[in-house]
Amino acid sequence: MYRKAIEQLKAWKDSPHRKPLVLKGARQVGKTWLMNELGSSCYEKTFYFNFDKEEDLKDIFKNNKNPARFIELLGILKEDKILPGKHLIIFDEIQECPDALNALKYINEEANEYHVIAAGSLLGTYLAQPHSYPVGKVNLMDIYPMDFEEFLMATAPSLYDLIQKDDTEAISLFHDRFVDQYNNYLIIGGMPECVSSWIEEKNTGIVRQIQNDLIKLYENDITKHSGKINSGRILLVFRSIVSQLTKENEKFIYGCVKECARAREFEDAIEWLVSAGMIIRVFNISKPEHPLKAFENLSSFKLFFFDTGLLKHMAGVSNESIILGADFQFKGPLTENYVCQQLRGLFEVDAHYYSPVQNYEVDFIVQNESQIIPIECKGGKNITSASFKRYIKENSPELAVRYSLLPYKEQENMVNIPLYYVGKIKKI
Repeated sequence: MYRKAIEQLKAWKDSPHRKPLVLKGARQVGKTWLMNELGSSCYEKTFYFNFDKEEDLKDIFKNNKNPARFIELLGILKEDKILPGKHLIIFDEIQECPDALNALKYINEEANEYHVIAAGSLLGTYLAQPHSYPVGKVNLMDIYPMDFEEFLMATAPSLYDLIQKDDTEAISLFHDRFVDQYNNYLIIGGMPECVSSWIEEKNTGIVRQIQNDLIKLYENDITKHSGKINSGRILLVFRSIVSQLTKENEKFIYGCVKECARAREFEDAIEWLVSAGMIIRVFNISKPEHPLKAFENLSSFKLFFFDTGLLKHMAGVSNESIILGADFQFKGPLTENYVCQQLRGLFEVDAHYYSPVQNYEVDFIVQNESQIIPIECKGGKNITSASFKRYIKENSPELAVRYSLLPYKEQENMVNIPLYYVGKIKKI
């Protein structure tokens, strides 16, 4: 399956400013596959080292700060010589060997002609700790689950080719087929194993079992690898996402996690989940103005799940409800989660939302250079929104976007973009 991130990895390979690269992201989003794919497609040889499976590797870095020497030793282990520029060195599960993570600094300073890429489970939580990695000596890159376009490329390549042409009139002719694929994505999600299983088996029962196993895996990680942070609190936040999004006001409320809970009890738990890549935090803003970061309200935010398919599974939404287009209570949150997932990485500044007073909320606000764009998400049959109309009237934005299941249509004061076309907002 094609991943867009491979193009970023190729750009890293050819960059004159290349440093050792560290990939971050939730477990099972495809980091190891991407590293090996880069190696097989762009290098003569790949030298793969897994610190979780090869305990002896740690001894090489324990007392050795000379990159030429430990690269030589790594070659000896593989009974080969590692050549700079021609070969790729992969360090997987590098969080199991802090000395190897720190060694990336010496590679950058003394042996940057060697191409080194690293990744690991829950690496984001480790990198979030002070002095845990060589700041400024490595390149960092976030890896997410497959977005809808990648899903479409893997499951319906002819439709993907059509959407790449940006011919909205032609796309509208195949609107129903695109909606079918969008519904499939809500059910399957973007986890590579789920998508691969769907392609091979076309059995949502098997996909559901994979999703169930993944949720158990994440909860097990929380229990085992939470470090100094209370794992019980992390689990409480993790399991509260569905109920938090079901509320009419989706702002995260600590009291919904635990009765009488206070922010200081769960702030670290939320930070851990964000760093682990398991949740997406979207901050409220006090003003919809450029630059958005200057108007963040750090105490007011919404939490979304990093994969819509897993969220749908956790919420217990039936496939029937999605396929038949029924309106159900969780349809709005599921649609918002989908849009939030697709917007990740599209803009330099993360998406925010705008809710200045009670009963007035714009789902997302994005910043494209200096342009501020309000976004409304509609997954059901009712596409009217008093808040969105009010925002447009009060702020007269240059562009306003409504995502819905209606075909593409440019209106006087907004553009309706079908939900399967979310990723094209920048071009539009």
